[in-house]
Amino acid sequence: MRIFKFGGASVQNAAGVKNVAHVLQHEKTENGIVVISAMGKMTNAFEEVISAYYYKKETLAEKIDSIVKFHQNILGDLFDKDASIYHEVNLLFGELSGFMATNIIQDYNFVYDQIVGFGELLSTKIVSAYLQKIGIQNTWVDVRDFIKTDDNYRDAKVNWEETEIAITNDIDPSKLVITQGFLGSSNHATTTLGREGSDYTAGIFAYCLNAKSVTIWKDVEGVLNADPRVFENTQLLNQISYTEAIEMAFYGASVIHPKTIQPLEKKRIPLLVRSFKDPSKKGTKVSKGVAIEPLVPCFIVKKNQILVAISAKDFSFMVENNISHIFKKLHEYKLKVNLIQNSAISFSVCIDDKFGNFNSFYNDLKKPFKIEYNQNVTLFTIRHFTKDAIQSIEDKGTVLLKQINKKTTQLIIK
Repeated sequence: MRIFKFGGASVQNAAGVKNVAHVLQHEKTENGIVVISAMGKMTNAFEEVISAYYYKKETLAEKIDSIVKFHQNILGDLFDKDASIYHEVNLLFGELSGFMATNIIQDYNFVYDQIVGFGELLSTKIVSAYLQKIGIQNTWVDVRDFIKTDDNYRDAKVNWEETEIAITNDIDPSKLVITQGFLGSSNHATTTLGREGSDYTAGIFAYCLNAKSVTIWKDVEGVLNADPRVFENTQLLNQISYTEAIEMAFYGASVIHPKTIQPLEKKRIPLLVRSFKDPSKKGTKVSKGVAIEPLVPCFIVKKNQILVAISAKDFSFMVENNISHIFKKLHEYKLKVNLIQNSAISFSVCIDDKFGNFNSFYNDLKKPFKIEYNQNVTLFTIRHFTKDAIQSIEDKGTVLLKQINKKTTQLIIK
């Protein structure tokens, strides 16, 4: 059994849906799991719906209508007007409207997960119906029936025991199964695994089903040594190890979700990153213990970071007691730490404020500590660095912080 994952870029329009069918036919896929993300930029569109639901009710109908029209246009390009998929899609939009009309829970993260997940439900319904139409037999399943999590909405943790039982008992390995990425469930409520969590979904299924491999289909040739949208003359990495992939994911490489590698490594299931634009190319293989090939500097960029310098107001040392308190607060406010550096009297940390909690964190800590910060800085990480590679990043702006170890250099640039 193989696991395939297609992201939003691969199903952004009707041509993309047809190409997914082409890829499956090229790969002679008759069974396995196909994990699919929301179409195009629909996750962002549903986030706008959530924002309108909370803050600008007068724009809510317009936001929903835009999403409805987007999917209807794709349906019109793929199906006859009397196809049953129109009814299934309308039922999903009716379910969405029903939730917003009756919901009484005000927790933003809970509401976010209940609404944003419709993107994946819609995309998989459409792809499954199209595959069926052209003769590729498949079974659509609701991933929320299989991936069980806690109720940490927007970043849920998988209950591996319950999930493995559900998947191994109810997934037929002889069939081609279409399902959603990104989603899970807790006590019948939808949860999400974090942005870009569809890769992780593929890893979860692979682990539970002892899959032969996982293939992530991207709009690039494979894992590149840098983001081609930021850097010129990028190079394809033919192979990397699990360890290298985890390091790159930890530092923010967008091609592989940080959590994806862990379940694959446990069972030594290879991960392939290939291009849905040209499935004849081999792409990148991620497996155990192999050396990076070719050995070139790898650049990872994280924008919109906050560099925070914290020191005690009484001029005392920044040691375990102070630092443990700071980390407790970082965890409490869901601020992701991407770099740490400390001296005798100062503790610096580069953080990602994806939940918009930095101001609350700052106000909580400004009484016991002196805090200085720079917003909108960029964190560059270079794996397998050279002097020329470091210099190329330093030339991009003012270096606020620089940290070097044996294989990795990190620079914060303003």
